[in-house]
Formats: sequence, C-alpha cells, structure tokens
Amino acid sequence: MMKLMKTRVKGRILCALAAVSLTYGGLVQADEWPEDNIRLVVPYSAGGTTDLLSRKMADLLQKELTTVVVENRPGAGSTIATAQLARGGRGSDHMLLMASPGHTIGASIYPSLRYDPLEDFAFVRNMINIPNVMVVPSSSPYTTVAEFIEAARTQEFSFSSPGIGSSIHMSGELFKSMTDSNLVHVPFRGSGEALPALLSGDVDVAFENMPTVYPHIKSGKLRALAVTSPTESEFLPGVPTLQEAGKEYGLETYETYAWFGFIAHKSFPAEAMVKLQAALDNVMASEEFKKFLPQFGAEAGTVVGEDFREFVQKDLEKWSDVAEKANLKR
Repeated sequence: MMKLMKTRVKGRILCALAAVSLTYGGLVQADEWPEDNIRLVVPYSAGGTTDLLSRKMADLLQKELTTVVVENRPGAGSTIATAQLARGGRGSDHMLLMASPGHTIGASIYPSLRYDPLEDFAFVRNMINIPNVMVVPSSSPYTTVAEFIEAARTQEFSFSSPGIGSSIHMSGELFKSMTDSNLVHVPFRGSGEALPALLSGDVDVAFENMPTVYPHIKSGKLRALAVTSPTESEFLPGVPTLQEAGKEYGLETYETYAWFGFIAHKSFPAEAMVKLQAALDNVMASEEFKKFLPQFGAEAGTVVGEDFREFVQKDLEKWSDVAEKANLKR
C-alpha cells in the first residue's frame, strides 16, 4: 500500500514538473520571438501605394523587432497571396500580410474562394487609412456634388478606376447605387492609365485615392468635389465629405477609404501577437511614422485585434452588398 502511494505521489510530481516545463518553454518561446526574420507579404506589384506603405512599415517595424523582408506576390486582386497565407504551414508564425480593401472586396466578388476572409486569419491591427476623393476634370461644368448628381440622374456619365474590384471602382459603384446615378464604369490597367484619361476629360469622374490625385488638385488640373471619408481631410480644407454634400441624395451614410493593416495566419502564437502589437504601438507613436502620414494624405488606424476583425467584417458586408447590386459576383 505504501509503495502504491509513493508511486502515485511520484507520478503527480512528474506531471507537475512537466506542466512547469511546458509553461516555461512557452515563456521562453514568447520571449525569444521572433527567432527568424519576419516576412511581410504584399499582395500587389512593386511600386504601388500598398508596396510603398509596406516598405515604410517594414523599415519602422524592424527597428523594434528584427529584419523585416518584403515579398511582392501580386495576382487576382490580392487573393493569390492571401490564399497562400491562409494555407499556413512552415514559417507562418513569422509571416504577415499587408491587407487592404482588396481583402474584403476580393471575397465579395469571388465568394467561392478557398479561404474564409475572417476565420482563417488572425487580425493584428489597422495601421493607416487613406480617403478617396471624388474628382472631376478642371474642364467639367460641375462644381458641387449636388450639381453632378442632378445631371447624372438624367444623362450618362463615365467613371474610371485602375481595375475591376479596386477600392476606387467599388467606391464609384457604391455612389452609383446610393444616388441612382447613370454611371458607366471604365476600368484601366492601373492608375497610370486611368489618371491621364481623367485629366484629359475622356472620363467624367473618379473616386481616386488621395495620393494619386492630390498633386493634380493642388495644381488645378482636377477639381475635388468631396472626400469619401466620414470626416473632412486636413489635407483638403474646405472640401466637404460625401455624407455632407450628398445628404439630400441618399449619401448620409456613405463612407469609403483605402485601409491598410497587418493580418497573420490563424495559428499565429498569442504570445507573439502581444509582442508584435506592442512593437507596432511604438511604431505608430514614433515621430517618423507621424511625419510619414502626410505623404499619403493618410490618418493613423485605430482598431486592434478583435476590433480590427469586426472592422473587416463590416467592410466585407458592405462590399458584398455592393457587388451583388452591381452584378459583380463571379
């Protein structure tokens, strides 16, 4: 009997030691993360807004943690890179994706994707938001949103974008559906082709990203009618929001902007997530980050973790509805 009790006591001690060992091992792993370089995947080609933002964020983040290697994996409106991250596997605890509206728009247009835009990912934080701007050529007779809508309800106008499924395209589709305007989408292969068509007056209006059109607004080649964010932009003083300028035409809830944030595979370690978010807090508090924002007419993001997930979910619901109304689902 005494021998049996000793055996049981010995077993409990061994179990307790094992538990301590596992806990200690976990703490060591969290303390040492990242043991390798962090890979930041950009789901678009080099040189675009997302790429430029990602490289700046990588530069700032590696001052807090370790080397951050930027990898461009363009294709299918960001869904190729996103699908690769969703599959996870080796190295996924050191991989981040710079997500943008393409994450939710792609899932809205292609509902049969082989990944779930919410359940397959861990949401780190929203870093930057950039408003779009409703702009017309300087030769346009329309000087206000109200004038444009009144005309667009009786005649057909064209709106440009750098491609089907871009935030610029979907911003126009949202405007079209909310105001019952006669707008025809004219897609181009990137803003490099879309912008000249707008400047020349070959298309009537666009809902372009702030960095693309800001210099041309300042030079007088384009006229800003409104910003698409819910509050006015400090970079375009006096330019109203679409909510304000179009409230009599059904736009009182209109809100779009290009948002950018980090997501990871759903298996991303919780301890590493805490350390990563703390590092990003330091990045966003830095003077270098604050000085960087005006280059893109951007605002700092505010949502983190589960709040960021909820933010993405609402964005997904909005674009799914727009894609349905515009007959864009594939």
